[in-house]
Amino acid sequence: MKGNAAARAANVHEAYEFVGGRMSHPYDDMMAGATWLGRLALRVFWQLPPESYLAFRAQMFDGLPKAFCGRLLEVPVGTGVLSLPHYRAFPSADITCLDYSANMLGVAEQRAEALGLKNIRFHQGDIAHLPYEDQTFDLVLSIDGLHAVPDKEAALREIRRALKPGGTFTGCVYIRGENAFTDLFVQTFCTWRGYFTPPFDDFASLHSHLGRYFTGVKLTHVGAFAGFTCKKA
Repeated sequence: MKGNAAARAANVHEAYEFVGGRMSHPYDDMMAGATWLGRLALRVFWQLPPESYLAFRAQMFDGLPKAFCGRLLEVPVGTGVLSLPHYRAFPSADITCLDYSANMLGVAEQRAEALGLKNIRFHQGDIAHLPYEDQTFDLVLSIDGLHAVPDKEAALREIRRALKPGGTFTGCVYIRGENAFTDLFVQTFCTWRGYFTPPFDDFASLHSHLGRYFTGVKLTHVGAFAGFTCKKA
């Protein structure tokens, strides 16, 4: 079992090192819908036409206060293409961004520098073994990352441990059962390549899953992606 978990973790690491290296520009273009090719990929593979994509983007940050000034952990940050521009609204926040991939982190650090963000630290690490003390953060944000994690239970336990009592866990994640084409794409390509790691929740099971670790779970969904906000008791 340990060998299988280690192999899956290595597969995820290799996949995202590749994306953060040669594929960082196409990846960012797709995530941001910045080019016609990126918008086509969003429409075809993720079934997110322009109006749905805007709703998808909005639900990512629904759980963030308008004027956040506490300690925030984003995990995994990826290249930061979506979140880092958002952090310009939080100049007084203490922000930490963690990712498993050194290549993805390198792109994110360059983006933060280009945006003039001075209140962000970047760490390489594993969401299932967070290198932070108990009750460190007021808020943990996870944008489209949990579906990649091999050990989701360990990740949720670690996020809960790192949150202060009353702290918020929010973000978005892929869920199965909402779009047959996207589910097929995830099963035949994303899982095979190591970008996503089963098992995956559906909308109902995600509510129950988060409810085992957090309270006040609130969910939304746009296509095959659910937005979530919950609290540490």
